[in-house]
Amino acid sequence: MSGLRELLDAYVDDGSLPGAVALVARGDRVETVAVGRAEAGGGAPMARDSIFRVASLTKPVVAAAAMALVDDGLLALDAPVARWLPELASPVVVRRPDGPVDDVVPAVRPVTVEDLLTFRAGWGFPSDFSFPAVGLLFSELRQGPPQPQAVAPPDAWTKVLSRIPMLYQPGEAWLYNTCSDILGVLIARVSGRTLPEFLSERVFGPLGMADTGFAVPAGDLGRFTGCYRAGADGGPLELVDAPDGQWSRPPAFPSGAGGLVSTASDLYAFARMLLATGRTRDGRALLSPESVRRMTTDRLTPAQRAASEVFLEGQGWGFGGSVDVARREPWNVPGRYGWVGGTGTAAHVVPSTGAVTVLLTQVALPGPSPLPAVMRDFWRYAASV
Repeated sequence: MSGLRELLDAYVDDGSLPGAVALVARGDRVETVAVGRAEAGGGAPMARDSIFRVASLTKPVVAAAAMALVDDGLLALDAPVARWLPELASPVVVRRPDGPVDDVVPAVRPVTVEDLLTFRAGWGFPSDFSFPAVGLLFSELRQGPPQPQAVAPPDAWTKVLSRIPMLYQPGEAWLYNTCSDILGVLIARVSGRTLPEFLSERVFGPLGMADTGFAVPAGDLGRFTGCYRAGADGGPLELVDAPDGQWSRPPAFPSGAGGLVSTASDLYAFARMLLATGRTRDGRALLSPESVRRMTTDRLTPAQRAASEVFLEGQGWGFGGSVDVARREPWNVPGRYGWVGGTGTAAHVVPSTGAVTVLLTQVALPGPSPLPAVMRDFWRYAASV
């Protein structure tokens, strides 16, 4: 097995990636590698403190913030969210997932906090994106790849959501993405703070995650990487967002599903907290051990996992992240918790071994599956060391 730098350099050399930062840790041994450039065709050399759009790696962070409110006694997992989100007090469900959006029935029970954390509230992406109700998530809510400057503020966004029917009854099916955005609005209303303020005070500050947020300050834009997608027909990478683009100023809607920027070291700090059953490096309790256990335990039924194969590849889901339940590949250690981001990022912890893996690239995934070769090669390397 080649070393981590050699592995990543190969993808930079063949033009697949402008650059990347990767971290593999086990116990006190930490390997961090930065390769390539911050922008395609030039730019500053990639550095260990380069800042990336981490997309769906936002989801575990927002789940942890919700669990902090549970620990505070301000939320309960079985509490109906309509207490704080009255717009969602009377949701309706399409009679058939693939049916017209005006053929609906009432929800049989209220949506709860746990429904949001497990992605089983009824709103979100199924394996088939062609369903009419899914189309409204894209057109009306701007779900999909993060676009922070194009989404309405939280109150207006939630009002629009209230007019979109669910695909399934609460608790019935796992559906991707939308629940984390709803959870972000819920956290703000329960705490009386904006989502960025609450995350800064309760998560980022205590963990020393100084470079994580919903926008990059002007003084740090020199460390911010470009974001790209694969070129058409194998052509050069195409720019999606430049360092001075959509993340250079605060968004109207701070997306709990995919809005954060971060660094490898900041994500490592979050991972260490999970491995330490909720405690910061100096021993302060950020989460209770029970909240960490709930986050990192699979909540899905076998049928729900099977129906979500395109996203989960047979694995389970805890609160805000996947949980490996079977060893399909060398890296699928049962209990491994984490997730991947559509901008080409991934972060996981393995509680049984104390391992942490973080991979940050600048090239967006073409879809939920298959995952890119660099990600699988990175996990294979991490499993071998």
